[in-house]
Amino acid sequence: MTALRIAIVGAESTGKTTLAGALVQRLRDEFALHAVEVPEVLRQWCDDRGRTPRRDEQRAIALLQQQRIDVAARDADVVVCDTTPLMTAVYSQIVFGDDSLVAMARALHASTAFTLLTGLDIAWTPDGLQRDGPHVRTPVDQAIRGHLLEWNADWAVVMNQGAARTDNALAALRGPIAAWSGGTGAPTGLFSALLDSRTGPRPLLEPCPDCDVNGSGA
Repeated sequence: MTALRIAIVGAESTGKTTLAGALVQRLRDEFALHAVEVPEVLRQWCDDRGRTPRRDEQRAIALLQQQRIDVAARDADVVVCDTTPLMTAVYSQIVFGDDSLVAMARALHASTAFTLLTGLDIAWTPDGLQRDGPHVRTPVDQAIRGHLLEWNADWAVVMNQGAARTDNALAALRGPIAAWSGGTGAPTGLFSALLDSRTGPRPLLEPCPDCDVNGSGA
């Protein structure tokens, strides 16, 4: 059975890592899926070296991120990716003015079934070397949206706080999980379980002005 790959992308300090962990736990607990999280390579890279990467180091980081996603997909039902090479490409564009990773990121992102974009409704907080400041969140968010629209990717914005944010993510994933489970040998009644989970997905909120989306299906 081919693993379902879910990407979580977004500007800094928008709860990507928190959402990834919560989503994996819900998929395991409520739907009996072998769900795994692939952590962000950049975070570990910066922690190990005590600095942010140079322009010439970006490609290797993107490829390592994808490699870890591919390895996780060999044995899992669902792979929740805390960023993909898309984020490395966007970072390269905004920080270095370098568009050279976009084509590679697009090709690699094609293996992703659905993308969750974390909204800007969470307050910015400092977190080590990776974060530049709240002023970069809107341009990063806009760049991500632009690529997802250009690539005709399936995606939705996830907003709200805490468990409600995870509920909204699960609501957005109903269609992709149903499509994946059909004829793939996924656990019996998976889609019914998703529709009738014990908490039940809460309605999606209206997006904030900075998170308005046209054409994404959000």
